[in-house]
Amino acid sequence: MRRAGFSRSFGALACALLAAALSGCQTAGYYGQAVAGQCQILVHRQSIPRLIADPKTPASLKTKFEAILKIRRFAAWQLHLPAGQSYLQYTDLHRPFVVWNVNICPALSLEPKTWWFPIVGRASYRGYFHEPPARRYADAFAKKGWDVEVDGIETYSTLGWFKDPILNTFIAEPEASLAEIIFHELAHQRLFVPGDTDFNEAFATAVAAEGLRRWFLAASAPLAYERYRAALDKDHQFVDLILASRGQLQALYDNPGLSDTAKLSRKQDIIAQLRARHAELKASWGGQSPFDDWFAEPINNAKLNTVSAYYDLVPAFEALLRANGGDLEKFYQAVARLGKLPVAERHRQLASYLAGPQR
Repeated sequence: MRRAGFSRSFGALACALLAAALSGCQTAGYYGQAVAGQCQILVHRQSIPRLIADPKTPASLKTKFEAILKIRRFAAWQLHLPAGQSYLQYTDLHRPFVVWNVNICPALSLEPKTWWFPIVGRASYRGYFHEPPARRYADAFAKKGWDVEVDGIETYSTLGWFKDPILNTFIAEPEASLAEIIFHELAHQRLFVPGDTDFNEAFATAVAAEGLRRWFLAASAPLAYERYRAALDKDHQFVDLILASRGQLQALYDNPGLSDTAKLSRKQDIIAQLRARHAELKASWGGQSPFDDWFAEPINNAKLNTVSAYYDLVPAFEALLRANGGDLEKFYQAVARLGKLPVAERHRQLASYLAGPQR
C-alpha cells in the first residue's frame, strides 16, 4: 500500500528481462522498448554512497539516501529480505513515472486480459517505458469495446535479475513510504510465483505492511505509527468500497436473466453508487480524501482490478503470518509451499487460513 495514495503507484515488475526472449516480428517492437528502457535505468545508475560523499549532492537528497541505507539494513536483518546489491544506486530518469501499465478487461467481466512474459509468466498488465505507445495499445482495445486503464507507475523491480536502483520517480516520498516501497519490492525478490499476479502482489503488500509495523516499533515512534495507522485505516475503507462494488458487478455479470444492454446500464449505476459512497467517506474524514485523484478519472472493470490485484488476498496472507506465530522465516516457507501448488488449489489453501489457525 502506498502512503502516497492509490492514484499514483501500485508497483510494477519487469515485463521483459532478457533480449534473448525476443521471438517474432510482432513481439520484437514491444520487447525492444522494454530492453531499451531497462538499459536506460542501468546505464544512468550512480552509487548512493558516492552521492552521499559528494559535496555537490543536495542535503535533502543526502538525507533520503541515508534513510534508504538504513531501510535496506532493516529489510535484510529484521525482515529476512534479500537486499543484496539492490537500492545501493540511484537513477534519475527525468520523468515522473518509470513505466506505464496497460490494464484491459472485458466490459462485462472482471476477468482481466493477461499476457505472457519471459521469467514472470502470465501477468495481468503490460508495461511500457513511454506513455504514448501504452495509450495507443490501450486505445486499440477501447475501440473494440473493452475496458482499459493506463497507470503511471513509480516503482519497478527486475526480481533480482539486475541491481535495481532507487529512482527519482519515488525518491521524494516520505521515509515511511520509501520503506514500504523497498520492503514490497524486496519481497518480490524473496518469493515470486510466475503467472499469479494477485498472489504475488498481495504477498508483497502483506510483507511491506508487517515490515512497516516493525520499522515503527524499532524506531520507538508511536506518534508516527499512529499517523500511519490512521492513513492505513482510510486505505482499508477505500479497498472495502472497491471490493464491495466488484462483488456487485460480479453478481451482475453472472446474472443470466439480463441482456448485455441492461447489464451495461446497471454497471454504470453501481459505479455511480461507488462514487457516492466515497463522497460519504470523504465527508466523514472532514471533507478531504487521498483518493480524489483516483475518483476524478473514469472508473471501469480494468481500473477496479488494479486495486483488487493488490489487496484481495492480503487478509489471508496476514492470517497465514499469524498462524506461523509472526515468524517471518516460517511464513516465507509456508508461502513457498503454496507457490508450488496449482493456482486454484493455492488460492483455496491460502483462503482457508481466514477460518482460523492451520497446521
